[in-house]
Order: sequence, then structure tokens, then C-alpha cells
Amino acid sequence: MNIEAFLLWVRGPGLSLAIGIFIFGMLLKMLEIFLLGRKKNLAAVRSSGIAAGFRTMLSRSLPPEGSPLRLPKFTFIFGYVFHIGLLAVIFLLAPHIQVFESLTGLSWPALPTPAVDFFAIAALIAMMALLWRRLTNPVLKLLSTKQDYLVWAATFIPLFTGYMTYHHLWLPYTWLLAIHIFSVELLLVLFPFTKLTHAFTLFISRWYNGMMAGQKGVQS
Repeated sequence: MNIEAFLLWVRGPGLSLAIGIFIFGMLLKMLEIFLLGRKKNLAAVRSSGIAAGFRTMLSRSLPPEGSPLRLPKFTFIFGYVFHIGLLAVIFLLAPHIQVFESLTGLSWPALPTPAVDFFAIAALIAMMALLWRRLTNPVLKLLSTKQDYLVWAATFIPLFTGYMTYHHLWLPYTWLLAIHIFSVELLLVLFPFTKLTHAFTLFISRWYNGMMAGQKGVQS
């Protein structure tokens, strides 16, 4: 298979396959979460807990207070830089919006290229900083698993190759585009079966924990 044929495959059957696995895997993951049995709450219900759930979502997304062991400022700052930058690149780059429009029929305004470049570079730097901390912090290094590094690489490569592709750097454009799209497809395939699912489950779990605490009259 030459590069032109590979590009046609990743833009057609490969993309459809990756999206299908992603949707099936995420539906399976959501069903697994929501159909899990829950022990009966024996404590007196003091409130519905709905408001407490949203308060917990907000409070656990704010800068850390008190002990730096709870959430180091380094991790907090670079974590937010990475996530904001990644979301901006995914949803506000004009070519990506065109892809979403072709798949869903939905479209929205794009950011200027220099702004997206800024977010992309910021996200790449933040990812490298977070990896450096993971490799040099003895506790984080001990707690890290192979999946942590796999997830990092699966996220970094599409972002890096996307920047290279958009600016036609180093390799022929056809090669860059094929590699970029294929790396995105690998990310979609891995997504439901790795820690990447936290993008969907993070706020659900925070809201649920806050709601349960609120029903018991406890601040989460």
C-alpha cells in the first residue's frame, strides 16, 4: 500500500472503523457505570443533593487550597493549560470544524490560525512539562503505569503531528496528513478502554460524590 492509498483508507474506512469502535466502547463504558449496583443509603436524607453535586464539581475544579499534596500547583496549572489548549485545537481549528460539519452537519466560527497555534504550542509544552514531572517525581514515577505513558503518547502524537501537518513541516504533506489522521484514529480506538474515559466520567463522578454527600448533610 503506497501513501496515497493509505491516506484514502484512513480518511474513509479507517475513520469509520475508529469512530464505530469509539461510540460502541463509550456506550459500553457508560452502561457499565450507570448499571452498577449501589448499596442502599441508610442515612437520613437531608436534601436532594443535586445542588451539592454541582458545588462539588465546581470546588474540585478550582485552584488547590491548603496542603500542596492535595493537588500541586504545577500539576494544576499545566493540567489546565494542556486541557484548554487541546480543546481549542480540536474544536476551534477551521479544518477540524469542517470535519465535524461533514460528520454531524453542525458548524461554528473558528479561531484565527495564530490563536490556534498559540493554544497548540501551549498544550504541547504543558504535556512535556507534565511528563517531565511524572518522570522526575519519585512518588508519581512509582504510581505511574504503562497505560499512563501510553495515554500520554496517544494524546501527544495527534497534537504534534497536527501542528506539523498544518504548517507543512519536515515531511511531505501527504505523509503528514496520513500519519496525523491515523494517530487520531488510534486515539479514538484507545479512548473507551483506557484512562482517557475520564474526559466523560470526571464530572459525572464528581457530581455523584457531591450529591451523595449532600444527601447525608456532609460537605464534599
